[in-house]
Amino acid sequence: MRVLGPWLAVLALVLLLSALRLRALAAAVSVGWLVWCVWTWIRAAARRGGR
Repeated sequence: MRVLGPWLAVLALVLLLSALRLRALAAAVSVGWLVWCVWTWIRAAARRGGR
C-alpha cells in the first residue's frame, strides 16, 4: 500500500480539483505527474546503464 500512496494522493487531488470545476488545474497536475513519472523512469534506466 505504501507504493500506491502517492498515486492515490494525486488521483484524489485531480478528482477534487475536477469536482471544484478547476479542470485546467487538474489537467496541469495530471500532466505534471506524468512528466515526473517518465523522468524518474528515464533516470532509473540511465543509472542501470540503459538496460
